[in-house]
Amino acid sequence: MTVKKFKTVLAIAGSDSGAGAGIQADLKTISACGAYGTSAITALTAQNTLGVFDIHPIPTLHLKKQIEAILDDIGANAVKIGMLHNKETIQTVVETLKIYQTPNIIIDPVMVASSGDSLLHTDAITSLKKELFPLARLITPNIPECELLLDKKITKKSDLKELAQELGKRYHTSILLKAGHLNLEILTDVLYNIENDSLVELASKKVDSKNTHGTGCTLSSAIAAFLAHGNSLEDAVKKGKKYLEHAIIKSAGHTLGKGHGPLHHFYEFW
Repeated sequence: MTVKKFKTVLAIAGSDSGAGAGIQADLKTISACGAYGTSAITALTAQNTLGVFDIHPIPTLHLKKQIEAILDDIGANAVKIGMLHNKETIQTVVETLKIYQTPNIIIDPVMVASSGDSLLHTDAITSLKKELFPLARLITPNIPECELLLDKKITKKSDLKELAQELGKRYHTSILLKAGHLNLEILTDVLYNIENDSLVELASKKVDSKNTHGTGCTLSSAIAAFLAHGNSLEDAVKKGKKYLEHAIIKSAGHTLGKGHGPLHHFYEFW
């Protein structure tokens, strides 16, 4: 019998006690996309569909030990990085990943939760830009995050292709700029692929659903899983977006909690 080796994705992110976003959403997504998910938790949150009520950062030495334990034994075909919360956490992740030279690092630059709660200390933004972004193969900002990274206001009339390319050139990495916050009927995300200097528009119809908690975590984890399987960057992004779109559509007929509910990560199985 041929023994197959799991394709693995290490998710480095915060824990969501409501399980709609964060590490919980990452692991569900990675599993649904056919890879084996491991984790290094950066912070614990008291969180549900209504918002984030408390954040407890994990000590950086323990975070370092988590990453080392995974990479020394299991390894990673891709790494998804989400909530890092503070400067010390960012520096610990950077220093540890540099030692292992891990491939396919996808960064979801989590700064603000969908509920509006701040998830990143102000003094950490500089470390995010200067220390972490250079390790990335792809960064997946939404509109508010793009505004923070470029220090400019984005409107419905803004050219997202120019903005994605500007981000990519500034931070020397590929960019998937997500259009969800523009509140249009047709949402067109833009992929700037720095590997071949190309721009790809990825349109999808807006789904009328309040179950949108964890969309950023889910998309970045799906892309990481498809990269772990050996897909090109463009194909991984397209497959990740398709998975996300179906997870949103399939969740629309369900309800959970009093606020923004979760996606249906396992829509193919039940």
